[in-house]
Amino acid sequence: MKKRVVVGMSGGVDSSLTALLLKEQGFEVIGLFMRNWHEKDESGCCTADEDFYDVRKVCNDIGIPYYSVDFAEQYYEKVFKLFVEEYKKGRTPNPDVLCNKEIKFAPFVKHALSMGADYIATGHYCDVLHAEDGLNYLLKAKDANKDQTYFLNQLTSSQLDKVIFPLGGLEKSEVRALASKFGLSTADKKDSTGICFIGERNFRKFLSEYIPMQEGDIKTLDGRVVGRHDGVFYYTVGQRKGLGIGGSGNGEPWFVIDKDVEKNVLYVSQGDQSKIYHSQLECDKFNFITYKPKEETFRCTARIRHRQPEQQATAIIKGEGIQLVFDEPQRAIAEGQYAVVYVDNVCLGGGVIERKKK
Repeated sequence: MKKRVVVGMSGGVDSSLTALLLKEQGFEVIGLFMRNWHEKDESGCCTADEDFYDVRKVCNDIGIPYYSVDFAEQYYEKVFKLFVEEYKKGRTPNPDVLCNKEIKFAPFVKHALSMGADYIATGHYCDVLHAEDGLNYLLKAKDANKDQTYFLNQLTSSQLDKVIFPLGGLEKSEVRALASKFGLSTADKKDSTGICFIGERNFRKFLSEYIPMQEGDIKTLDGRVVGRHDGVFYYTVGQRKGLGIGGSGNGEPWFVIDKDVEKNVLYVSQGDQSKIYHSQLECDKFNFITYKPKEETFRCTARIRHRQPEQQATAIIKGEGIQLVFDEPQRAIAEGQYAVVYVDNVCLGGGVIERKKK
């Protein structure tokens, strides 16, 4: 009998080609679409409805059955609430990482297994090694620019146990070319960007519905007031656009260097970016996906944001956490984001950035 694989379908070209490739390989393929959010965007449209329309169309093109499952309640409790709480603290959360950990590779996998799935597949750009010792290793994708291991850094070896990533060995250009060759209706569909529950809406307007915003002073580190902000939650470290103080002072660009949530003050610097460069960071809790190195100190590469080129660093394990010391200072390390560590081609894991040091 054919092995059954349930594919997480998003309505995009990546998951569409994933389903097609697996069918071509002889699997019995079933498409499963997740609804994680119910609100409409500013135009009054529910983007999930549009995406599910594309899922139906492409599944009919491929000739596979498709279903929809609603995880909106779980998403709100496990992802969105933490997103809001982190912003209230003046931090920069990454809901995509939590969505993978708490939804796509948790209740989604459970639901897929209840449908009789032997395997689960997604359109992520990464790969997985199912080793003979029963452990599973998350590997980087061939396409370094599209590699999505950063977003999967909180998974565990067991969560990867029955997972297939068919796009790990393909470049994005190859994916679109193959989708076009096979006549998939999503071949030229634009990739989704940004946070799924915000969509095309204005970010500030959306956030203000959940966090009361209060205007305050924009100051330099020596205490000089140079402008007013709309609410410190709106700004990120390293930001230079949208500050409303351009052209003042010596005319050089202004940069956000810090936020004081309690005093409602946004701190900026003009021209000199040295204040937003740091050589070290600390994660109080670090998730090792498959194994924890025996050495407390080891060489690695690391990312502090998606699509950032890997940076050379030394990792120091400290209890449940980790300290990263970079060979070169890093620009705009943001508390609340994730630091993700690699050893060769393996994604070792990641942790929430709690502190940064010079």
